[in-house]
Amino acid sequence: MHDRNLIELASLSRNFSYAPYSTFKVGTALLASNGKVYTGCNIESASYTPTNCAERTAFFKAISEGVTTFEAIAIVGGFDDAQTDCCYPCGVCLQVMAEFCEPDFKIILVDRDEHLNVYRLDALLPYRFGPTHLKLKGVSSE
Repeated sequence: MHDRNLIELASLSRNFSYAPYSTFKVGTALLASNGKVYTGCNIESASYTPTNCAERTAFFKAISEGVTTFEAIAIVGGFDDAQTDCCYPCGVCLQVMAEFCEPDFKIILVDRDEHLNVYRLDALLPYRFGPTHLKLKGVSSE
């Protein structure tokens, strides 16, 4: 799937955002290694803590269906219906990506001029903490 197609799907999923408090709507399209695309939107809560980002919504949808390997994610966002400059994933979402994605996982962002900005996960989270840091007790790493 082309990067622009993922951006289009992310833009469409943004329409489902529930953001009455911040009015900052985010949509994502997550490409799994099996070729299936999972979309997500941000979902706010009046008490803020239970709010869920669009990226995690897409990841959790995929993972809940047994899919745990991914190729790329497109992210779009902005206030109300306006596209903002690149909408970078937050630290929590990057950590979820680090749990399930390789360092070269592609993160596709678009700016208000419709230019694509493509990053690798390891560029946005260079010193990630992941599953390899948690070794089973008593199991050798050799």
